[in-house]
This record gives sequence, structure tokens and C-alpha cells, in this order.
Amino acid sequence: MTEKREKYNPFSVSIKIICENRKARFNYEILETVEAGLMLTGSEVKSLRNGGVHIGDAYGMIHKGEAFLFNAHISPYKGASHFNHEPLRMRKLLLHRHELDKLVGRTVEKGLNLVPLKMYFKKGVAKVELGLGKSKKKGDKRTVIKKRELQRDLQRVLKR
Repeated sequence: MTEKREKYNPFSVSIKIICENRKARFNYEILETVEAGLMLTGSEVKSLRNGGVHIGDAYGMIHKGEAFLFNAHISPYKGASHFNHEPLRMRKLLLHRHELDKLVGRTVEKGLNLVPLKMYFKKGVAKVELGLGKSKKKGDKRTVIKKRELQRDLQRVLKR
């Protein structure tokens, strides 16, 4: 009776996306992305597993040499009773020092913003993908919408 064991493949990482901020790519021109860990309490992790999170209004900020995530709404976990967490509290982002130094330089020097793009579990650990972005002007957004509509019309014509 010989069983074949699966070899560990470091490239096959299980990722479960919790939520995505689709509006961020419309409002910001994303120049670079960074993956950061989240420092969470137990009830927050359980609420994330249930999908009770909203990062539409969230933003990242660097304060006193540390990165934080503000306005990320993680709804209270029903089973936690009085040990529950505050839904809109600031959460520390876990980054390597060289990543943090690079972000500090880019946000201060060029006036770029840290925008959370998606939140997910990677190997069972909660992560957030931050985008270093420059906000778009109203005219830029209009050109994006115009291009999208032209592509859609072109596809309809080609389909017929």
C-alpha cells in the first residue's frame, strides 16, 4: 500500500478574498501595491471569516514611524458578547522596516495616498493589499468612463 504524498509547493498559496475596494481603482491612479499584515483581536478575525468588513472609506496613514489602517469597518462578532471590538478602531499594519521607509518617503515627498485595495486571508493570516495612489481629477474619471463606453459599443457592433 503505497500512498503518494503531495510535495509542498511554495507557489500554490491558498488565498481567500474577504472584500475588495473596486472604487479605489476608479478614484485613484495606483502606482504601486504593497502587502501588509493586520494586527487584529480574536473577535475581529472571526468577523472577517464571516465576511463582515467594509473598506470603501478606509485609508492608510503613517504615524510616528508605524503604519495604521483607519476607517476600516469590521462589524462586531455576535458570539463575542461583551468582549467585542470597536468596529472603526485604527488597526496597526505589519510591514518590514524597508517597506515602511519606502512608503514614508513616497507619501511625504510626492503627496501620494495609501489606499486599501483588498483584504484577504493568505495561509490563514489576515492581509491587506495597499495601493500607493494619486487621486484622479474629475476629467480623468470622465475619460475612463468614455473609453469604457466606447469599448462596450465596439464589442456590441463586433458581436453582430
